[in-house]
Amino acid sequence: MKCFIHEDFLLQTDAARELYHEHAENQPIIDYHCHLDPGYIANDHAFDNLGQLWLEGDHYKWRAMRTNGIDEKFCTGKETSDWEKFEKWAETVPYTMRNPLYHWTHLELKSGFGVEKLLKPETAREIYDLCTEKLRRPEFSARGLMKKFDVRVVCTTDDPADSLEHHLSLKNEGFEIKVLPTWRPDKAMAVENAAVYRVYLGKLSEVSGVTIGKFSDLIDALRNRHDFFASVGCKLSDHGIEEFYAEEYTPTEIEHIFDKVYGGKELRKEEVLKFKSAMLHEGALMDWEKGWTQQFHYGAIRNNNTRLFNKLGTDTGFDSIGDFSVAKTLSRFLNQLDRDNRLAKTIIYNLNPRDNDMIATMIGNFQDGSVAGKIQFGSGWWFLDQKTGMEAQMNSLSNLGLLSRFVGMLTDSRSFISYPRHEYFRRILCNLIGNDVENGLLPASEMAFLGEMVENISYNNAKNFFGF
Repeated sequence: MKCFIHEDFLLQTDAARELYHEHAENQPIIDYHCHLDPGYIANDHAFDNLGQLWLEGDHYKWRAMRTNGIDEKFCTGKETSDWEKFEKWAETVPYTMRNPLYHWTHLELKSGFGVEKLLKPETAREIYDLCTEKLRRPEFSARGLMKKFDVRVVCTTDDPADSLEHHLSLKNEGFEIKVLPTWRPDKAMAVENAAVYRVYLGKLSEVSGVTIGKFSDLIDALRNRHDFFASVGCKLSDHGIEEFYAEEYTPTEIEHIFDKVYGGKELRKEEVLKFKSAMLHEGALMDWEKGWTQQFHYGAIRNNNTRLFNKLGTDTGFDSIGDFSVAKTLSRFLNQLDRDNRLAKTIIYNLNPRDNDMIATMIGNFQDGSVAGKIQFGSGWWFLDQKTGMEAQMNSLSNLGLLSRFVGMLTDSRSFISYPRHEYFRRILCNLIGNDVENGLLPASEMAFLGEMVENISYNNAKNFFGF
């Protein structure tokens, strides 16, 4: 019997195996959206043990552990040892069967450490000690892991007020892997809490050198930082939004709304929507001017559990798929930019799979022939970056657009051991296409073209699209 994660894992046909092993397997990685700590890369961080590498900040695993009845101290507890947390994770893993965590876990063990045993309580100590011993080697440091998986470009996620000191350090050093910032201005739009927003504006004012007292000052400060990000190599923006914003507004209205929130007054819902609409539009214009790609991750309801949010904070595993109606506002937002021919290259990631066909058709409305796949349907994100979710996204894109122009996968991860998610995606992609060949839905005589298509989706499309 073959081990669980074997060379033909997920590859069900001869055509799928040919596409993967001859075209996808050895492609380099462009990870154009992630949440890695650039300081870890700049300092070539060495991880103390497998628990620290694998569980630190991983809300996917925490969520599963809580569901399995594991006490919070083994998830986020400050006083609990890494081994104790790992032991509870190993106890949980067998119960994650049919959850993507089961596949990811064993792919990461096999591809990262050469471990073929299944993780469970009986093997936990052996696997922990073996992997921890390997982590002492230079090739398993933060940079070592990136090189091990043949990563060529990484784009982190950075606030406009960030100093980018680590990116500058890496750029000045001439580190062989490009580590580029991504512009994430969510806090500059977050006017729901006037007091918190005023504090953020103070920080933005300080780093930009622009005294912020009115809305036009805010835009000037953001432009200053946008220019700075570009000087460090930034080529992408990213927005984490519940829904798209495209309300009608006048400049006078936005100035009044800014004055109100700047003065510490809470805004009405319609004022929040108008302000966010203005900010989203202004940011899109900045991106277009520089030739950046704008990304939109929409559709999450965040921090649902008030009790545990107050205790643990954000990004700890209490977010879920939202139910927003966005087609009309998304259309207005894109159309307002396209109307003046100022629509930047765009990637849209939905979190509710209900929206797959809507997004796949919406992007077709704004392709203009200037760039192949100018408007992209982003890969399955967060709760959808598993086999079913990725297949559904690619099927919608195939049926209603051009899969061949797709820019492919990203990790969206905080972990340096998550790069096998690219392998997972590539295996699923090759199996999808290979099954069509075996079933006569695609011509077997065109395997050379299909192989090139797989190579492009795995690497070349992203390289060309972003200009890396």
